Amino acid sequence: MKYYSFNQYLRDTFGCKVYKISINGGFTCPNRDGTLGENGCIFCSRGGSGDFAESAEKSITEQIESGKRRVKKKIKDGKYIAYFQAFTNTYAPAEVLERKFTEAINHPDIVAISIATRPDCLPDEVIDLLEKLNKIKPVFVELGLQTIHEKTAEYIRRGYALGVYDNAVLRLKAAGINVVTHVIIGLPFETKADIIETVDHVCKAGTNGIKLQLLHVLKNTDLARDYESGEFEVLTLEEYIDILKACVERIPQNVVIHRLTGDGAKKDLIAPLWSADKKNVLNTINKALNE
Repeated sequence: MKYYSFNQYLRDTFGCKVYKISINGGFTCPNRDGTLGENGCIFCSRGGSGDFAESAEKSITEQIESGKRRVKKKIKDGKYIAYFQAFTNTYAPAEVLERKFTEAINHPDIVAISIATRPDCLPDEVIDLLEKLNKIKPVFVELGLQTIHEKTAEYIRRGYALGVYDNAVLRLKAAGINVVTHVIIGLPFETKADIIETVDHVCKAGTNGIKLQLLHVLKNTDLARDYESGEFEVLTLEEYIDILKACVERIPQNVVIHRLTGDGAKKDLIAPLWSADKKNVLNTINKALNE
């Protein structure tokens, strides 16, 4: 099955191996600081989905250098993307964002920056900043949508309506920003058809890229409480592959697939335990998509 992978996109764009370095900008989230809630989305870890990011106590430059050292055996003569991953990375005054993003974008080994955020945290002054930075080096903005279905969105405590996402995509695209959308496969009570509807909507909305993420149940989350009380079941590997194939088949060739699954920190992973064997999962996915 042919699809446009992120690895291929990076080689086509930059002409070399490119590796992401996860950065912790020291931000919080409106779903954490009391603006919308205090416990985050129901599935979100204590690290705000930035469990593999560097320490926020380090400067941006120090985090980049530390990240380079960690992957030096995996990458030679390559370049890096500074991935602002933990929590909501546009949830701060524009001058604070400009200082942190500029420090990253000016690093000689950084070819682009990627910014994970929420569609409801993109005021006009932040869009203007991203447009300015994008003229220096490419900027990717990753939007945590997860689902288009309002009942599920309410259950996971997403905190914004679908129209907010649609509007954010339009505004980012108008500013020339590359948009990547996160979709979770396996959210409680969603069917295969529900997930396909989400993927179809995201592609029609104009996203440049998509991340397909397996739902992980992690310790110390409200999702773990519901799972352990028997309110829902997680997907088997076979079920995940079946849904994943159906999604990939519907994604246009011009939409870059940044991810086909994802990692949950093993020390915090409750379910599905099969996802901890990353090598087997990736081999099984690749075999299924190549059949």
